[in-house]
Amino acid sequence: MHREDFPMLKQDLIYLDNGATTFKPYSVIEKMVDYYSNYCANAHRGDYTISYKVDIEYENARTKIAKFINADIDEIVFTSGTTEGLNLVVNGFFENLIEPEDEIIISKSEHASNVLPWFRLANRKGAKIVYAPLDSNLHITIEGIKSIITPKTKIIALAEITNVVGDVRPIKEICEIAHQNNIFVVCDGAQSVPHRKTDVKDSDIDFLVFSGHKMCGPTGIGVLYGKKELLEEVDPIILGGGMNESFDSEKEILLKDIPHRLEAGTPNIAGVVGLGAAAHYLENIGMDNISIYEQKLKAYLVERLMQLEHITIVNEEADSGIVAFNVEDIFSQDVAYYLNKYNVCVRAGNHCAKILKSVTGVKNTVRVSLYFYNTYEEIDSLIELLQDRDKIMKEMI
Repeated sequence: MHREDFPMLKQDLIYLDNGATTFKPYSVIEKMVDYYSNYCANAHRGDYTISYKVDIEYENARTKIAKFINADIDEIVFTSGTTEGLNLVVNGFFENLIEPEDEIIISKSEHASNVLPWFRLANRKGAKIVYAPLDSNLHITIEGIKSIITPKTKIIALAEITNVVGDVRPIKEICEIAHQNNIFVVCDGAQSVPHRKTDVKDSDIDFLVFSGHKMCGPTGIGVLYGKKELLEEVDPIILGGGMNESFDSEKEILLKDIPHRLEAGTPNIAGVVGLGAAAHYLENIGMDNISIYEQKLKAYLVERLMQLEHITIVNEEADSGIVAFNVEDIFSQDVAYYLNKYNVCVRAGNHCAKILKSVTGVKNTVRVSLYFYNTYEEIDSLIELLQDRDKIMKEMI
């Protein structure tokens, strides 16, 4: 699908590491070049024509992102990515709410960005980390979540799709149960927003974070969505220009309204306009079309891998485009190195989910993460390279 839109795909390579980052279409690249070439000025600061143009384009991008996830415009905060968004939520909002013995539910299949900030908060506040149980397929279920909620549960922080197991969590149902118990829900959307239709009003998520570079946008730009009434309570963790109305002394500081209060300093303007272009590009393809195609592609990949006796798949039941596997008796990084000799790009290692091994017993895997511009022919090429284990062993020497 739409391979002609991506200059990177003119190269002789098969790129299967879309969970790490995605390629950028011409429309995104051109939008960023247009900013740097034709109206390169700062945002929300100048009283001249090209600066006004920046303001319009910057806020137009905010409008596009709001539409993309069905949020209100003033509920969109631009960040550097998922990691900053999660740290802002933890340190700017929950730092003021968490008390000793409060419980924070995460899972052992979360990315480090949705683990380490909660670890530090729990250690600092004397709170308790509680792990959501994973079923035999390493999935989170509603029943599992219900089984660990207590009167002390304050937060449920989960990825909608994890970057190793690739399971799709029932976030809407989790939000319903959580809110019945006065629990906040924080969603890591890094692997879901680029691949599935996201509707924050329908799901009733309290906070959602995601990154631009995983959805055909630039690196160094991301989004924090929060319900307006919750964002109003977030303390900025960075203070400076662009986020204040005035300050006459240490006692007289007036900050801007949300969302600009949380966007201190010169923003990543090129990144913002590029992200807006990426959202527009994906919407034109159709998120449902992307999701359906990826699921078919993933099913084909799993079917082909299962035909190879020396391949063990960790997450064959997952509904996303992420497949983690190992080749018998061959270290995952060695497999990745072998595939790279044939211009096939995959990820190998623990994929920033370093506590998952305590559940799976597997420390490292080879990960294939698909996107809509991948093809069945690329999967066939991957299988051809993997089908002879002896060949892999021989070429490693």
